[in-house]
Amino acid sequence: MAEKAKVYFTDFRCPSWRENLPQKLARLMMTAGFGDIDMEGKYVAIKIHFGEPGNLAYLRPNWARAVAGLVKSQGGKPFLTDCNTLYVGGRKNALDHIESAYVNGFTPYSTDCHILIADGLKGNDEVEVPVKGGEYVKSAKIGRAVMDADVFVSLTHFKGHEQAGMGGALKNIGMGCGSRAGKMEQHNAGTPYVNGKKCIGCGSCIKICAHGAPAITDGKASIDESKCVGCARCLAVCPTDAVSVRNDEAPSILNKKIAEYTKAVVDGRPCFHVSLVLDISPNCDCHGENDVPIAPDVGMFASFDPVALDQACADAVLAQKPLANSMIYDKDSGCAESDVFRAAHPDTDWKVCLEHAEKLGIGTRDYELIKI
Repeated sequence: MAEKAKVYFTDFRCPSWRENLPQKLARLMMTAGFGDIDMEGKYVAIKIHFGEPGNLAYLRPNWARAVAGLVKSQGGKPFLTDCNTLYVGGRKNALDHIESAYVNGFTPYSTDCHILIADGLKGNDEVEVPVKGGEYVKSAKIGRAVMDADVFVSLTHFKGHEQAGMGGALKNIGMGCGSRAGKMEQHNAGTPYVNGKKCIGCGSCIKICAHGAPAITDGKASIDESKCVGCARCLAVCPTDAVSVRNDEAPSILNKKIAEYTKAVVDGRPCFHVSLVLDISPNCDCHGENDVPIAPDVGMFASFDPVALDQACADAVLAQKPLANSMIYDKDSGCAESDVFRAAHPDTDWKVCLEHAEKLGIGTRDYELIKI
């Protein structure tokens, strides 16, 4: 019988003046074995999501500073990193991306380290990384700075996600470290379509698309599949929910590709993973807004195994009572779906990513939770 992965956990309680939350995170990480990684003189990538401007659910810079400080205490050279986005927004090129990070509080003064956008100025500075056992991806396109780092650390805001179902460590790593071309490859399993009866011809889909796929004819939108990359931003901005995924297979394929991209990032080098389960928004921090959390804050989790980490975080969220003022809560019946991630996005299945990641040998869903 395979050995269980160790996942370390602590809550957000700080009843004493002796320790604040960033200090508690540092203690959790060191207890989980972070100090055993050889970082002396080495470059350490800290993968984080800086948040789309307008979003307030992303992790505060204070958390990044705590992780960067630990890296420096071990002799490492930390930098915060992410890759550029497919969609039109505040993070589609390195200059806008860094500016957005600064606006959201991530400066060298607040985090005690610098920012490097991993796939460069225009999102095309990438490294082709073979994926052993990849079913959909044989060679992943990863931002160069991520692959140039000697040590990789993921610092994840655990939340829901409109396409993957759940945004955990695997999503933060797999999708987040893909270059723009890498993100296209992951998203292109399916293309959306427009329900003409619901469409009001507002043009929101046209404004958000970076590839010119939508067009309006006779007051109704349509999508040119030859131009569409399947990034799903038009789904998110449509005010009448007129844009939908064409088939149910696309989210599952996306989740499997996320797992395969994660394997490309973590294979063959020291890695460590931290997830903070708070402000559990139903959608990704890529949105320029955030809805209220779907479940209460839980705590901080850390592990060398990203699969076990995601499973532990998901189990912890599912053990909570859904919040009554959230999008998934019905005033008459409460939350009819016991899985809050499926309740928020019924066409998704977050388990697919974890199952595929386990199959690829990234980690195991079988874990021992160690509380500190």
